[in-house]
Amino acid sequence: MLAVAVAAAGLCGCGASEPRLDGARRAAAAFERALARADYDRACTLLAPQTRQQLEDDAAAACASALAHEELPASGAVRETQVYGRQALLRLTGDTLFLSQFEHGWKIAAAGCKPAADMPYRCSLKGG
Repeated sequence: MLAVAVAAAGLCGCGASEPRLDGARRAAAAFERALARADYDRACTLLAPQTRQQLEDDAAAACASALAHEELPASGAVRETQVYGRQALLRLTGDTLFLSQFEHGWKIAAAGCKPAADMPYRCSLKGG
């Protein structure tokens, strides 16, 4: 697994408006609900374009089929949300998600992320 280039320390929620924080949380919750229901078509619509493309390229399959074979952890409740600029980090009970904000809302840029000692997060689902 490759390291995610965005370090958590660089994602500060300081000054982020409540609507921006809520938008990131809603996108993450929608993604996690779709995964829990095995609605992979819906989950794929919530992925950032580069993440979706990387998933399809790695699996040599359409997004929904490829996502069905990913072993992403169950997320649980949101413990912390940090937003800086167009990037967000959500720490959940069982997972950490990175999101990017696009013209039409927040999208999942990386999931299945675990911190690595003195290094960036390592994520099982991420963009190129």
